[in-house]
Amino acid sequence: MAPADTHRSKWLALALLATAQFVIVLDASIVNVALPSIGRDLDFSQDDLSWVVNAYTLFFGGFLLLGGRLADLLGRRRMFISGMVLFAAASLAGGLAQSDIWLIAARAVQGLGAALVSPAALSIVTTTFAEGAERNKALGVWGAVAGSGGAAGVLLGGMLTEWAGWEWVLFVNVPIGAAAALVAPRLLAESRDEGLTRSFDVGGAVSVTAGLALLVYTLVDANDAGWASTQTLVLGGIALALLAAFVAIERRNAQPLVPFSIFRLRTLRGANAVGVLLGMSLFSMFFFISLYLQQVLGYEPLEAGLAYLPLAGLIIVSAGMASQLVTKLGFKPVLIIGLLFVASGLLWFSQVSAPGGSYAGDVLFPSMLAAVGLGFSFVPVTIGAVTGTRPHEAGLASGLINTSQQVGGALGLAVLSAIANATTKDALAGGERNPAVALTEGFQDAFLVGAGFALLGALLAATLISSRDSREQVEAAKRGEAAPAAIAA
Repeated sequence: MAPADTHRSKWLALALLATAQFVIVLDASIVNVALPSIGRDLDFSQDDLSWVVNAYTLFFGGFLLLGGRLADLLGRRRMFISGMVLFAAASLAGGLAQSDIWLIAARAVQGLGAALVSPAALSIVTTTFAEGAERNKALGVWGAVAGSGGAAGVLLGGMLTEWAGWEWVLFVNVPIGAAAALVAPRLLAESRDEGLTRSFDVGGAVSVTAGLALLVYTLVDANDAGWASTQTLVLGGIALALLAAFVAIERRNAQPLVPFSIFRLRTLRGANAVGVLLGMSLFSMFFFISLYLQQVLGYEPLEAGLAYLPLAGLIIVSAGMASQLVTKLGFKPVLIIGLLFVASGLLWFSQVSAPGGSYAGDVLFPSMLAAVGLGFSFVPVTIGAVTGTRPHEAGLASGLINTSQQVGGALGLAVLSAIANATTKDALAGGERNPAVALTEGFQDAFLVGAGFALLGALLAATLISSRDSREQVEAAKRGEAAPAAIAA
């Protein structure tokens, strides 16, 4: 009997997959509070230090789509195990780093491993659990664990840096990755798209991976290089040209890396559009809250990490609630409600104050609204992104929604950082003598625009996502069946 054939083994498999995704998400933020220590020990320049974070984001976002399609082609369990081994090995190498280049290279390989793990794990979840109530419950667990990873990363990073040294923000991944790779063959059944030939779309793989990686790099580096600089314009143009070449290659290829037939699904298209805006609004929220806590309220790294604890807990609770509400109401209304909560939390954050700011009024209460919104958004947008897909499209659909959120996160952080920096500079140029006040004015504008992204996401969810798909899933869940195939539009 295959490992995933029994009820118990299904949920054990989910525990393994969700834990892996938790670590992948956690590693995007766990190094943040360790950056000052890393910079001192490895003699980083201030400009290069950000690449400890950016290298991971760049390779994760750039290789996600390829990772998802490789899972469909070569086997989802195989790619999950390969990715975890690569991730653990890169974490070990990073913890042993003796130079800045060494650490940045290790973080890049970590990102590559993560790009293999994440879409493979999500596609195993969607092929293991039938569409409807069972999958909604599974994705609720997935969303709760994965969604709290960003907040937990800040907390764990602060604890490990203070108590054991910055190396342990990387070493901590090694036993987890090794254990996951060893346990996976016992808990996960292998699956792949048997209809695919073993031929590989090299041109499509190279063009989309290079295009996405270069696009993420351009967005990440735009604030330093300048949005209107020759470097940004040229690199952005090359990235768009590569993505255009990818589209042309795929249209002519009999076995494309990304069959465009998957975009026949209206809800998939809408969920990915919303995923971009969700990434733009939420990924940057963690960044600016961390800066406000440390640079304005004067928190130490460990204190800043502990300040995230209520946020992480509420994300877990709200994601669990969201999975139940999706089964009763449908994923579309729950997603809209979640995005409105996100917008409300960010609007409250836009009123942060300095001097005289407080954790309760300026961080805790608005973060509670945003945390509910994250749980209520992440679960239904993931459900919508895989609704109606065929089993052989699971890896591709998983790679698409992950890519949408990662590219959205990079774009949002670049845009909102530029807005915050410009406002802060204007305040200082206008005579503001207190740097904390000038910084806070920048954060206020960034949070306000982030709220606008969330509101736009709610509007797109209302107009682009199929109400019929959402209703049919509710009806099927009540009957204990898989939902019908999603409609094309």
